[in-house]
Amino acid sequence: MFQIFFCSPRHALRHRSAASFRFYFSPLPYNNILYLRTLRLYQKNRRFMRLIKLLFVLLLTTSAVQSFAQRPLINLSEHDNKKYYFGITFGMNFSVYQVHYTSSFANTDTFKQIQPQWQPGFNLGLLGNLRLTNFLDLRFVPSLAFAEKRLIFEYGLPKDSVSDRTIEAIYMHLPIQLKLKSERINNFRFYALVGGKFDYDMAANARSHRPDEFLKVSPVDFGVELGIGFEFYNPNFIFSPEIKISQGLTNQLYTDHGLPLTNAIQSLLTRMIVISIHLEG
Repeated sequence: MFQIFFCSPRHALRHRSAASFRFYFSPLPYNNILYLRTLRLYQKNRRFMRLIKLLFVLLLTTSAVQSFAQRPLINLSEHDNKKYYFGITFGMNFSVYQVHYTSSFANTDTFKQIQPQWQPGFNLGLLGNLRLTNFLDLRFVPSLAFAEKRLIFEYGLPKDSVSDRTIEAIYMHLPIQLKLKSERINNFRFYALVGGKFDYDMAANARSHRPDEFLKVSPVDFGVELGIGFEFYNPNFIFSPEIKISQGLTNQLYTDHGLPLTNAIQSLLTRMIVISIHLEG
């Protein structure tokens, strides 16, 4: 059964149904044509919008997949498999004497106080690294360390004055260290080190006969070292900043009873903080 309704195109569009056999006619033929054109344009716009939404979803999906698939460029990827490698090292140091006093220092008025002070210096050397395991290396870092130690001591009776003196040192520094490495994270790695050292002071004045000497020190020193560092892998080399503390274990004081200061000091131990930059290949 067919039903014919006379209505406006807007009303027909609102009541349009695919399952209906109703025919809607507008009183004016021109309005029917305008309605049909509007309907076709609406359907085309809907298809176009669905296509745009589909392309947008595909673009987002492709971008997400590419971002997850991207990985940082690994520099020197074969370097960790090297059995050994070399490098250079340079940096600065801060050194001081650890002073232990004799009983005569407290029992006499020759000196009121003896105060050690930190002094800066610099170091320059070479580096050799031997790979033992994936996380452990043996390292040898021969270098020259130019250092100064400062002592401020105040005389008691009868002089009652203050003297500020420095002792220069040129160490042939020969440390052997164990380097404990972390897992490599892209182009970065953290490490800690522990080891021992042998120092020979080429400027030591133990055998000096100069009359202006106020203190004499021995040239040989043994000690221990602890430190931490970071490795940054570049395309052609490894940039490695490091800080360590070096503690001497040998008494550096050379006993000369003709020097008043020697009678007030029982032992001198060296302590040095070294901040270095290693360039490794």
